[in-house]
Amino acid sequence: MRAIFVQIKCQMGHAYKVAQQAVDTIEELSEIYSTSGQYDLIGKFYLRPEQDVGLFVTQKIQTLAGVADTYTLITFNAFS
Repeated sequence: MRAIFVQIKCQMGHAYKVAQQAVDTIEELSEIYSTSGQYDLIGKFYLRPEQDVGLFVTQKIQTLAGVADTYTLITFNAFS
């Protein structure tokens, strides 16, 4: 499994609804947080190695009601 992080900008007043939709409908979601700054939410998703990141983001995240924009961060290594 590989982790990606997606920052999500929501339509005004929709951040909590978008977060709940993501929790309820996206099985790859590990965690989602509300944030300050340019984006309203950041989600951590675990994808199978063969999953297409672009397709995942455009079909599963950008289609959630209330999502205005996304910014995807692809990770390489986890350190602990």
